[in-house]
Amino acid sequence: MSSITPKKISDQVYRIDADPSRGMKVPVTIYADEGLLSKMMTDRTLSQAMNVATLPGIQGTAVVLPDGHEGYGFPVGGVAAMDAEEGMISPGGVGYDINCGVRLLRLNLSEKEARPKLKELVTDLFNSIPSGVGSEGAIKLNYSQLDEVLVRGVNWAIDHGYGTKDDANVCEENGQIKNADPNKVSNTARKRGAPQLGSLGSGNHFLEVQRIEKIYDEEAAKRMGIQEGNVTVLIHCGSRGFGHQICSDYLRVSEQALKKYNINLPDRELACVPNTSEEGESYRKAMFAALNFAWSNRQMITHWTRKSFERVFKKSESDLDMKLVYDVAHNIAKVEKHKIDGKEKSVVVHRKGATRAFPANRDEIPLKYRDLGQPVLIPGSMGTGSWILLGKSNSMNLSFGSTAHGAGRMMSRSKARRDFTEEQVKKSLTDKGIFIKSLTRDGVVEETPEAYKDVDAVVNVSHELGIATKVAKLVPIGVIKG
Repeated sequence: MSSITPKKISDQVYRIDADPSRGMKVPVTIYADEGLLSKMMTDRTLSQAMNVATLPGIQGTAVVLPDGHEGYGFPVGGVAAMDAEEGMISPGGVGYDINCGVRLLRLNLSEKEARPKLKELVTDLFNSIPSGVGSEGAIKLNYSQLDEVLVRGVNWAIDHGYGTKDDANVCEENGQIKNADPNKVSNTARKRGAPQLGSLGSGNHFLEVQRIEKIYDEEAAKRMGIQEGNVTVLIHCGSRGFGHQICSDYLRVSEQALKKYNINLPDRELACVPNTSEEGESYRKAMFAALNFAWSNRQMITHWTRKSFERVFKKSESDLDMKLVYDVAHNIAKVEKHKIDGKEKSVVVHRKGATRAFPANRDEIPLKYRDLGQPVLIPGSMGTGSWILLGKSNSMNLSFGSTAHGAGRMMSRSKARRDFTEEQVKKSLTDKGIFIKSLTRDGVVEETPEAYKDVDAVVNVSHELGIATKVAKLVPIGVIKG
């Protein structure tokens, strides 16, 4: 249990004041309700956030979002902005699964039409999309082809027939971040990444067939092309072993550089380097390569998903009107402009287990949604549902343009394996009308809905604070796990 008791500022805002004796340069702000906060106090979430507040060059406040839980160095659901000139960049502040993210596809197919073929559909998807630990994609790339993916991201996939420009137009960064440099990536990372492009992976990654249960914002829903009762597909995965290796490589580089830059940290897991240092630049260029890998990865899975639907429903992709609504990144660090103490400043925003939630009229939002605000996708657990939100201006005042990225774990994978059986979990899902296919028993048990916080509570905090507000709730009807 945490011995730290944050001060209550309001029903959804708590604060830990900066304590210079602990080396804190800024306070910690926690956005949560009482229930979510009490869960954070059962692990190291708050002490990790206080450690983040000690990093050189940190600005404003260290933020913990409502899905916050203990992570590596930084809490998951943590946001920190560092001065772009004087501050740090930290591989642990992005995380191992670089650009783990979600994308949402919508169709003009109703649940009623989909139900009779649900098992056939989930089985077809399961057979055509590689999943599981170390799973390999259906495509074998040599190193020069991989380099092209690392520079071009989603556009590489589109040029190779895995989608259209319309898909790229509704991805964060249009699915291709500039200044990625494959030369900053180790051979070990390439070896792990080359065979994995176009695969789902394991852990909390999934592909879900859902129905739109309820719409809360008619105008936004219309712009996104979604309507109640229709089917959507949510794809949740990242940069696989490729991003994991880049994080490992640069954590080692950062740890070795601490002495060189005279950086003292309360926790070695926070290893960081000055943003403008040679090591900082190299990490950023390698991380950007992993971002592009992940966007390309989700694009290829999208293509195979569309093909599955075509096969099972014997209709073409255009008949099904299978459009990408949006694609967001979760684990990422980018230089952005934010107001700090009333002045606009360039900062490196680390979002670890956090989603960008920019309001309307920011240049970074794709044209399609620029005057509306950025769509935000928050996956829940496979038994509860997921949400579409819309970024609002309070996100800029409160959380450096960020909101939660999911329900957030509250039970370790090992405890889930001890407490639940595969039969139990499958039965409880079947009782809710959810059909699941998984490669392994652990894939089902570790991801039991009981292992996660209540995604509705997480979303309510964001909605009430006006960081990102409710557009629609989606509930699963078919799930594929690695």
